[in-house]
Amino acid sequence: MKPGLGPETFASLLNRLDADRERAGQHYEELRRLLIRFYEWRRAPFPEDHADETIDRVARKLNDGVVIENLKAYCYEVARLVFLEVQKEPVNREVELGAVIVDPLSVDSNTEDEQETYLSCLETCLSGLPPESRSLIIEYYQDVKRTKIERRKALAENLGLKREALTNRAQRLRYRIELCIRSCVKTSSAI
Repeated sequence: MKPGLGPETFASLLNRLDADRERAGQHYEELRRLLIRFYEWRRAPFPEDHADETIDRVARKLNDGVVIENLKAYCYEVARLVFLEVQKEPVNREVELGAVIVDPLSVDSNTEDEQETYLSCLETCLSGLPPESRSLIIEYYQDVKRTKIERRKALAENLGLKREALTNRAQRLRYRIELCIRSCVKTSSAI
């Protein structure tokens, strides 16, 4: 069962996709992949999360008895609306850990004290994570280009996760670290 949906709601979605459970599961995975691509093409942060939200909304509509003639077209319309909501979010969560570290240091107007505060906050926020989360996020953002891809593939295999699940987990950790750093820097600046 998909998190966030009750068993009946998820069952109504699967039944709508196909009467055969196995084929319904395959259709579900294909629909999810298409929605992830939809969000990726639009450079939305956390495409997997938004694809899941889209599917959740559609499944709830189906469970409520809404008649949907063309499920795929309906999903794309819901995805378009979710994307518009994402565009209005006050905080853009798509900031790589590397960018969180590098950007403040590359700005000429930052003083050495500001840079030290920022790095100190980063260290504090990383040390506040559970050891397995800290290890995951550090390993996830190591290397560049092909080496980075291979490292992430190996990391997903070692953790017994699909690539999408690993990406999801890393993005949530990155967002958590970003919020922690902003709060820490703000608190440090107020002192």
